[in-house]
Amino acid sequence: MKPYRLNISGFWLLTILSILFGIVSITLAIPFLQILFDRAVPPETLPTFTLTVDSILKTLYYYMGKAMGGTNKEHLLAAICVGMILLFLLKNLTVYMSLHVLAPLRTGVIYDLRKKMYEKILSLPLSYFSDQKKGDVLTRMSADVVEVEWSIMNSIISFMRDPLLIIAYLAMMFVFSPQLTLFSFILLPLSALIISRIGRSLKRASFSGQKILSDLMVLIEETLGGMRVVKAFSAEKQLNQKFHEQNNEFKTLGKSIFRKRSLSSPLSEFLGSVVIAIVIWFGGNLVLDLKLDPEVFITYIAMFSQIISPAKAVSTTYYNMQKGLASINRIEDILNAENTLTEKPNAICLQDFSEKIELRDISFSYGEQPVLQHISLYIPKGKTLALIGASGAGKSTLADLIARYYDVQEGAVFIDNTDVRDCSLRSIRNLLSIVPQHAVLFNDSIAANITFGDMNPDEKRMKTAATMAYAADFIQELPKGYQTTIGDQGSKLSGGQRQRIAIARALYKNAPILILDEATSALDAESEKIVQKAIQNLMKNRTVIIIAHRLSTIQGADEIVVLDQGKIIERGTHEHLITQQGAYAHMVELNKF
Repeated sequence: MKPYRLNISGFWLLTILSILFGIVSITLAIPFLQILFDRAVPPETLPTFTLTVDSILKTLYYYMGKAMGGTNKEHLLAAICVGMILLFLLKNLTVYMSLHVLAPLRTGVIYDLRKKMYEKILSLPLSYFSDQKKGDVLTRMSADVVEVEWSIMNSIISFMRDPLLIIAYLAMMFVFSPQLTLFSFILLPLSALIISRIGRSLKRASFSGQKILSDLMVLIEETLGGMRVVKAFSAEKQLNQKFHEQNNEFKTLGKSIFRKRSLSSPLSEFLGSVVIAIVIWFGGNLVLDLKLDPEVFITYIAMFSQIISPAKAVSTTYYNMQKGLASINRIEDILNAENTLTEKPNAICLQDFSEKIELRDISFSYGEQPVLQHISLYIPKGKTLALIGASGAGKSTLADLIARYYDVQEGAVFIDNTDVRDCSLRSIRNLLSIVPQHAVLFNDSIAANITFGDMNPDEKRMKTAATMAYAADFIQELPKGYQTTIGDQGSKLSGGQRQRIAIARALYKNAPILILDEATSALDAESEKIVQKAIQNLMKNRTVIIIAHRLSTIQGADEIVVLDQGKIIERGTHEHLITQQGAYAHMVELNKF
């Protein structure tokens, strides 16, 4: 809240002014009318002022009498009406101005919240997302933030203004009648107790509602992402039924939440009316017993009526706050998520890659399931290492450990002679270019995708990279060339075109270490031959780690490592492994990696 201190101070000042204008408009109207209709006689001399009702009224009567002396009563009545209009105008003007100066707080806090969440998401390791549903994360970043904006921020404004207004009016009421005000204090907590009990149940229901909404978002995200499979297996009816069940559950719970939320306004108004009726009964008896002046009682009731609206607003705000707090709890789950992949305070910044990549007796597991067991590798600079094995053998995980997407649980990964855990993450990633198995593209232009990560893109280098990836020809045939937007996940391009854009992106980065995770598996035979030429050019004087299913991709590697169930079972050149007639030779024979 520090950046918004000035806004908050301005809000408080204008709110106090609006309250004063409201109090004056009520307090002055009755004495004016009493004098106007000869219900009270102004004193001839200015009385000594003390903080009592009698002293305040006599002082007001004195000045009002002076102001009205010798003036036509019809004119005075008109003047009173104009004065009241001006007072209410000033009151509402200051209310508007108070909300106006607080607008940057409302929008700024939500901006900061979204910013913190996005930065947190970017900083979290891949292991976090392995345990989370993407739809749930999206719901927390969208629907929950919107709920906070409308529930919490509206509530903050109400809680900053309405209690102050209630306190100010109660203070004036206490001046008018301490006995009647103390009696009111007995009734108000009873009303608050009833409201709070319903509010707690609303918070619980709201939390459940946001959880169900997250499940809906997960289902929608999975449906959109797997539409081809859905249609191929004719699963529309099955998914529609599942969606209907979850949507109906959300509707039922939403109905309960809406009813509880809707109860706040009529309930608070009813309770307020009951309190007013009891206060009128109690105060009326005081008047009948001559313990309270009638004009003071009238003023008191007028003051008390002004508390009903803010008290009602506080009640509604309390209900809204409970719903918003449920969303806050879900947002905090992300903001407070532990980052298990941290940098040391004195992390080393790798400037270049000059010697080797080395894995020393590393082991890694996802939960209880071992993925890599006691792996040792030595990759000299400029050499090519190929990793092959069945699905789940640990090939991609091994590459992820070199990029430090995860930390090894045993052993160590070294770049040159430095443990990657001692290095800054950015400096490690700056040494790497990666072409994933499935091209990850963004709904932006081709140029933006090729130069992704570069704040100051070089157009010439971008086009050279596209040419080396044999993507330039099809790009130039597009209506807007390099500025063509390629759609969500590159949906406007073919599979081979998407893969070539991903390869061009790696070529553009021009890092000394290249990881090709089955990078040519999405290309047809002809395209693969062309791209292989580009990759061979890129591999010169670079260290390359290839994960592939095709023999043509790896047979020129300096070393081939065969993985099985997280262990190295064979290693050597293509020719050497063929002569061994082991697992690799069998794979080559079956053309199966």
